[in-house]
Amino acid sequence: MHVHPTYKGGSASEQHPLVEFCTSNVLTKLFVSSWNVGGIAPPNDLNMEDLLDTRNNLADIYVLGFQEIVPLNAGSVIVPENTTICMQWNSLISTALNKIDVNNITLQEAEEEESGSVSVRFWLHETSFCFVCSHLASGGKEGDERQRNADASQILSRTRFSCDSFQYLPRKILQHDRVIWLGDLNYRIYLPEATTRSLVNDGQWSILLQNDQLKAELREGCIFNGWQEEDIEFAPTYKYYPDSDDYYGCSQNGKRGKSRAPAWCDRIIWFGKGLKQSQYNRGEFRLSDHRPVRAIFKAEVKVPSPLY
Repeated sequence: MHVHPTYKGGSASEQHPLVEFCTSNVLTKLFVSSWNVGGIAPPNDLNMEDLLDTRNNLADIYVLGFQEIVPLNAGSVIVPENTTICMQWNSLISTALNKIDVNNITLQEAEEEESGSVSVRFWLHETSFCFVCSHLASGGKEGDERQRNADASQILSRTRFSCDSFQYLPRKILQHDRVIWLGDLNYRIYLPEATTRSLVNDGQWSILLQNDQLKAELREGCIFNGWQEEDIEFAPTYKYYPDSDDYYGCSQNGKRGKSRAPAWCDRIIWFGKGLKQSQYNRGEFRLSDHRPVRAIFKAEVKVPSPLY
């Protein structure tokens, strides 16, 4: 996961514990995006400006979460090529961001890993942020969602950040002021495949979303109690033939592939107060079998002013 903020250091009150401060709220703009790239190395001419939407929206902080940077097989887990592929993505992202007229663009690396997730946290003035990027259990069979729920529960309960004597940040995900979760969460739709495909072809998003597994979990408030998601008004992001606008399993060149009903596997959700989402859509990149999703948030941030 890549986080590109325009800030430095910890909270002001922790850096200057003997100075009294008053605080005021300001709005900070966040760009958040998740993309399962399917183990495909990016072409050199991939234009990340289109994903970042820098021509139309400029943000203060950019958060990019990727899944399957390398193919999911035993031979690709620890190989030198992994570093090369990561460097390729970093270069493309940096090139796009460097065209933005901002100062102090930095890269913050992920700090923890647990159950297929990475998490990043930091202070922005007097407000703590935590971003979680995960790749939950796959599978479209009935009952597979229970493993995804178990993954999510473990991520929330077991993730512990290291103790930092300088920044005094919370050690658990939900203890932060602003929390955003992004990734290939892999939740599917509680409908037969033929029904799902027919509704997708007709653009009947509302009916499909009434049967969406993650929407059901958000409504029931068990694992995702207190979490929210903006309304979805775009087509399912999975599963496509690479370099195609056809969903996997549709007739292509007279052949029919394995059964993979379309679904909104790629999601961005948030927890708590102080976040307002103004945009939620998908990018139209054909690189992998997933389409990336992206969101714009306005986050309330407490900014200190010393009392003299």
